[in-house]
Amino acid sequence: MTARERTVSGSRGATAALLALALGGFGIGANEFAAMGLLPEIAHDLLPALSARAPEEAYGRTGILISAYALGVVVGAPTIAAWVAKYPRRRVLVWLTAAFAIFTALSAIAPTFETAAVARLLAGIPHGAYFGIASLAAADLMGPGRRGRGVAAVLFGLTVSNVVGVPAVTSLGQSSGWRVAFLAVAGLFALAAAAIAVSLPRMPGSAGATIRSELSALGNGQVWLGMGIGAIGFGGFFAVYSYVSPLATGYTGLPTASVPWILATIGLGMTLGNLFGGRLADRDPLASLARILPLLGLALAGLALTARFPAALVAGLFLVGMLCCVMTPSVQVRLMDVAGSAQTLAAAINHSALNIGNSLGAALGGAVIAAGWGLVSPVWVAVALSAGGFLLVVLSRGLERRAQARG
Repeated sequence: MTARERTVSGSRGATAALLALALGGFGIGANEFAAMGLLPEIAHDLLPALSARAPEEAYGRTGILISAYALGVVVGAPTIAAWVAKYPRRRVLVWLTAAFAIFTALSAIAPTFETAAVARLLAGIPHGAYFGIASLAAADLMGPGRRGRGVAAVLFGLTVSNVVGVPAVTSLGQSSGWRVAFLAVAGLFALAAAAIAVSLPRMPGSAGATIRSELSALGNGQVWLGMGIGAIGFGGFFAVYSYVSPLATGYTGLPTASVPWILATIGLGMTLGNLFGGRLADRDPLASLARILPLLGLALAGLALTARFPAALVAGLFLVGMLCCVMTPSVQVRLMDVAGSAQTLAAAINHSALNIGNSLGAALGGAVIAAGWGLVSPVWVAVALSAGGFLLVVLSRGLERRAQARG
C-alpha cells in the first residue's frame, strides 16, 4: 500500500469507498437474483405458447437464463481476473460496472428467448472479476488480518440487495414488466461506476502479474477442491432459490404478491449470515465450512418436509439463506490461502465456483421439475449437493494434514 492508501484506511474516505464497492455488489445481487423472482413473468413473455400449455416445463426451460448468467461468471472470472491483475484497481472496477450496465440493458431489450440467453451470458462475464478485485481493494482498505471482513464488506451489498433490491426489483417487474425491472438494474450499475470513480483511492494492480503467473494457481489441487466446495456446496442454495417463486405459489399456495416478501426474508438471512461469516473466515475458513455444511443439509431437509406450510417455508428459507452466507467468506479466504501469489485469480474464481453452483443448482432443479417430480423436488437436490460439499471439505482437510505430516 502507498502512504496515501494507509491514511485512507479507517477514515471517512475508506468508508465511502467501501460503500461504493458494496453498491456494485448491490447491483449484482439485483441483476442475478431478480431473474429468479421474475421467472414466471419472463417465461410468459419469452415462451408464451409453452407457458400456456405446460407452465412447469416453461419454468424449467426459463431456468436456462439463470444458468447462462452463471456460465458467463464461470468463464469471465478467471480470464478477466488474470488479464487485468496488473492494472490499477479503480480503473478496472469502473470499466467492469460499466460493462454490467450495458449488458443488463441488452437483457432488458432482448426480443427472443435465444437473444435473452446470450445477453444474460454476457451480463455474467464481469461478475467474478468485479467481486474478486473489489474484495482485494476492500482488504487493503480494512487493513492487515481482516481479509474475511473485507470480503464480507463487499458481499454486504449483495446480501442487502436480497433484502431490499431484489424484492423491489421483483415487485417492479411484476407490476411494470420484467424488462422495466432490468433497465432499473442497469441504472444502478451506472450509479455504482460513478461512485467508485469518485471515492476509491488509487490502488495499483499486482506488480509483475501476468496471465501465466495468475493461472499457475490452477495447478494446485487444493484450489480445485476449494472451487468444488463452493460449486457443489452452494449449488444446493441455488437449486432452491432459482425456483422460490413457483415453490411458494404453486406448492405452498401463497399469492404472487408474497414472493417479494419471501425474497426479502431470504435476503435478511443472507445479510445476517454474512455479518458472522467474515469473522469466522478470519479464524479458520475450512473449520467453519466443516461445521456449517452439515447444518445446511439439515435445514434443507427440514424445508423439504415442511414447505407445504407457509410459516415453515418462510422460516426454512431464512435459515438456508443465513447458513449459506456464513460460508461465503470462508470459501473466498480458503482459496486465497491456497493460491499463493495469484491473489487476484483466487479472489475471482470463488465467484466462478459459486456460479458453477448457480448453474448446476438451477439446471438440476429445473430438470427434476420438468421431469414431473414436483415443485419441492429441487430442495431434495439441494440436500444431496450440500452433502457433496461437506465430503470435499473432509477430503481437503485430510490432504492438508497429510502434506503437513510429510513436511
